[in-house]
Formats: sequence, structure tokens, C-alpha cells
Amino acid sequence: MIGIESGLETPNAAKTDLVDFIDWPRADLDELMVLAERLKARRRAGELFQPLRGKTLGMIFEKSSTRTRVSFEVGMFQLGGHAIMLSSRDTQLGRGEPMQDTARVLSRYVDAVMVRTFSQVRLEELARFSTIPVINGLTDLTHPCQVLADIFTMRERFGRISGLEVAWIGDGNNMCNSWINAAGIWGFRLRIACPPSHQPLARYMETARSRSPGCIEITSDPAAAARGAHVINTDVWASMGQEEEEAVRARDFAGFQVNRELVELADPAAMVMHCLPAHRGQEITEEVLEGPRSAVWDEAENRLHIQKAILVRLIEGIRAIA
Repeated sequence: MIGIESGLETPNAAKTDLVDFIDWPRADLDELMVLAERLKARRRAGELFQPLRGKTLGMIFEKSSTRTRVSFEVGMFQLGGHAIMLSSRDTQLGRGEPMQDTARVLSRYVDAVMVRTFSQVRLEELARFSTIPVINGLTDLTHPCQVLADIFTMRERFGRISGLEVAWIGDGNNMCNSWINAAGIWGFRLRIACPPSHQPLARYMETARSRSPGCIEITSDPAAAARGAHVINTDVWASMGQEEEEAVRARDFAGFQVNRELVELADPAAMVMHCLPAHRGQEITEEVLEGPRSAVWDEAENRLHIQKAILVRLIEGIRAIA
């Protein structure tokens, strides 16, 4: 819509973004899980389902990617649409064009935008000035698409989400923040083991606890977090952009490795997850990553299915399929 006086694009109140799934009602997120399940089943059965024919997804990458790029691009192709890769090197964003200008232009060209960037502020600016749906492919604060895929993997494995116990071992980073959001929504118990200097942001824990009291526990003891857990989850100790801190972080996280001894403390049916890429021998051992408890490769595949559900939900408004 064009503002008559200003001549600027104004936000479309009817659109839905995925800036952070904490903003979505639980009922909508549960619908998304069912939709992903059915899309996955159709794909496995070789059925063609292409509700996004003629639709285009713009993908802005200010951080490099393997799983995010491939899963979104393949997902759009399988749904009958098309995806355009937009990196900072190849667009005017790399030369300092304001995100608000990019947002208004892309809103005239494509049907949705996915952005993978450093700053949450840049993502929110894109969403504010876009008149089309915006999807958070990752920021330094949150990683909702990955954690939605992880929740979907839990649901596949255990047939439920609520009532499970999840251990997060390692850094209180963007993945940890999104796990905290998920615990607040679904009410499972999340035990976070991290060094005191690397705890998650307090505001995420406060919000989660206000929605589901008692859902978050913080400890500096990985064994206490892992004991009896249904899921053990971890991530790299130095995320993208923190490479210069790698040696310091290796010292800080000594003792926070997910290894066989730690996994043996968990529930007998427990699974291990890692969002990848993994640094074998650092935050997780080769033995565990490749072992029988690992759900890492199912988790990676499920990025495709949950993101297809997000795309059809946001672009076409599809909530359910037979």
C-alpha cells in the first residue's frame, strides 16, 4: 500500500512474519507441525504438491549457509515456486543501501523474503518496511527455523512435546534463546548447562517463565542437566563471527562436551541433537555424533519439511492439507 502523503510503502497489517515464533499462538505452531508432517509424508510418497507455482522467495544472506540456503531453495522448488539468492556481495546491501529501501523494492518483486543476518535489528527493519512476509533464517539472537525443525524432530521421535525434558549443553547463544522460547510455549522442561560467563539473555528466560513457570533451569553442571533428559542438545562453542574468541571459548567450555559418559546419564531412549556444523572433538565427540542416539541427520532433513510448512502458511495462508 502507498502512503498518500509520504509516498512510502506502509506495513501490511494483514501479513504474517516469522521474526520469532514466540510471537505466534501455540495453536498456530501446532498446526505448523501437522502441516510439516503431512508435507513430509507426501514427499516420501512421491506425491506432487505445488501450491506455490508462480511464487518467488527472495533469500538475503549476510551470513554464509549450507542448510538454510539449500532447504529453503529446494523447498520452494518442490512447492512449485522459485528462490533467488541475494548475498551482500551481489546486491546494493553490500554498498550500504538501507534495509528499508531494500524491503520496499523486494516487496514489489517477490512474494516473501527470508533473511540470514547478524543483527536482529536489521531483520526487524526488513519486516517493518516489507509488505510481504519476512522469515528469520538466523540472527545473532535467535534461530527460529532451526528450533522449529528440532521440535518437529522431537514430536516425530516421542509423539509429543509437552512433558519432555531437554538438556542444552554449552553456549547461551541464539539457538539457546530459541530453545528457551520453545520451552515457554510448549511447557517442556529445559535444563541449560553453561559457564556463568556464557548464559543466555535474561529477558528470554523471564518471558518463558512467565508463560510456563518452572520450565527453565540454569546450571553450570552438564551432568545435572543431562541426567534423565529425553533430548541432549548442543552447538558450536564459537559461532560465526566469534572465530577470534575460539581459543578463549575452548577454555571456558572445557567440561561441557557432549560425550558418551554424558549421554549415558540421559533417559535410555534419549536422542542427541546438534544444529550443525559440528566441530567433532570439541562440543561433541565423533562417537556420539555418529552413534545410535544421534538424531542429527533427521533433524537436518526436517529443516526442509518445517520450512516448506512455513512457506505455504505465510505465502498462501495454507494451514492444513489432507
